[in-house]
Amino acid sequence: MSPQMEIVEDAVIGIRHGKIALIEKPEAIVRLDAREIIDASGCLVIPGLVNTHTHLAMTCFRGLADDLPLMEWWNNHIFPAEMKFANREMVYNGSLLGMAEMLLSGTTTFCDGYFHEDAVSEAAIKAGIRAVPAQGFLDLPSPSPAKTEKNRKVAENFLRAWLGVSPLVTPALACHTAFTCGPDTIRAVKEIAAAAGVPFWMHVAETRDEVQLIRERQGLTPVRYLHSLGVLDPTTCAVHAVWVDDEEISLIAAKGATVSHNPESNMKLASGIAPVPKMLAAGITTGLGTDGCASNNDLDMFGEMNMAAKLHKAAAHDPTVMDARTVLRMATIGGAAVLGLDKITGSVEIGKFADIILIDLRKPHLTPIYNPYSHIVYACTGSDVKTAIVHGKVVMKDRALLTVNLPEAIEAVNKLAREIAAGMKIETRGRHDLIS
Repeated sequence: MSPQMEIVEDAVIGIRHGKIALIEKPEAIVRLDAREIIDASGCLVIPGLVNTHTHLAMTCFRGLADDLPLMEWWNNHIFPAEMKFANREMVYNGSLLGMAEMLLSGTTTFCDGYFHEDAVSEAAIKAGIRAVPAQGFLDLPSPSPAKTEKNRKVAENFLRAWLGVSPLVTPALACHTAFTCGPDTIRAVKEIAAAAGVPFWMHVAETRDEVQLIRERQGLTPVRYLHSLGVLDPTTCAVHAVWVDDEEISLIAAKGATVSHNPESNMKLASGIAPVPKMLAAGITTGLGTDGCASNNDLDMFGEMNMAAKLHKAAAHDPTVMDARTVLRMATIGGAAVLGLDKITGSVEIGKFADIILIDLRKPHLTPIYNPYSHIVYACTGSDVKTAIVHGKVVMKDRALLTVNLPEAIEAVNKLAREIAAGMKIETRGRHDLIS
């Protein structure tokens, strides 16, 4: 996924000190002396996938409230559950299981946003996955310290605690939405992020209801409102950006802001279809995200690529829209650029950190292969990923996680699920055995 989009046949990739040090044809290598050699025969070797938007702790709410409109889903189900159960333990355990799910399905970098993001950072270091944990802010009652006068201190303390701690962790900041955060909070949090040079993101124009609500309160649509607050710039990511018009697309492009496209979540909540082909044509850096498990309900970026490509073809009545190369770029180097990490990851190039996955092609549904890009987007699934390497360290090999005790992680979340089911008075209809 370099700028030239080369496909190198039968390459030898050398990794030293966490970085890619060698990409050569076997015949060009006189002597190969390595501590460990991974046999990648029969595999596609590609950059690890980049999930630009998720809420990993919401793995604990997977399937809790499905088939509902976003506002009802959030106000009547998810937010009450968060008020009762979103503590540090839940965030750590839910996030660790989410990281295991991502590594097993080929994601090596992710951007998260939630409460208690220090727990997400700790889990990421344990799992050995590259993370952009964004401490989230709301001005509503929440498990997060709220109110503008406190937000500045919380934001500064979070960045102070995590900047430079690990090469795997790039701390960030996030405001939930323009209707759950007041203008003072949005400006303050963005100002702190900008001063530290870290990413900042918000959910933007996800639904028509949101657009109408912000128009009633502020007299502007969400993108125009954020522009009026001075927060649109290259380190700001607009998550979703479903209900944006042509003028707003031009405004995002002019300010250099980026977009995280989450098609499966948008479809499941019937939020709409983001005009991503127009955004890409305008030059907006756009990545893919899964959103959280409460609205997706999985973290498989292969499924997200497949859906993104097909959804926009159907919407545009044009089979050439969102071709496989474009979608794979969004899931790799494009996503890395959204997170400000494209200089260090997102492609298999000498000098970049070795964030690499191996896809096992020796399967019926992957045979034969004519076009690797088409295969990845239209045929591969997360379970086809055989090995995952992050920062030069093998974290998953032959479908076995090496950094996370998977049975323990599953049981920890099942324990929380039993408490959530009881606390929310959820009728599991005989499925207690599945989480017991």
